[in-house]
Amino acid sequence: VQLQASGGGLVQAGESLRLSCAASGSGFSVYNMGWYRQAPGKERELVATITSAGSTNYGDSVKGRFTISRDNAKNTMYLQMNILKPEDTAVYYCNARGWGNDFWGKGTLVTVSS
Repeated sequence: VQLQASGGGLVQAGESLRLSCAASGSGFSVYNMGWYRQAPGKERELVATITSAGSTNYGDSVKGRFTISRDNAKNTMYLQMNILKPEDTAVYYCNARGWGNDFWGKGTLVTVSS
């Protein structure tokens, strides 16, 4: 599986963005998917995950503001980000796990200005 994240950009605090992660190859629907982010000088952290069955989990800092979803028919995962804060500035990566595999895409940069 190859993953391609898109949708990042520069926004002001309080605004919204939607990230997409398009997957090529077979088996997208069986993978557990996730978004992670890495800010300058910090370790990569969990943003949100969604299982193959659709169960979701969020990092504490984004609960109530971000929503993860997936469209298996389109082999795509999404991250709707609302009420963005400057501390959300980071490179966002999408991830697919399952069947002993762990795939990462190249990140997309989100910059939130105050």
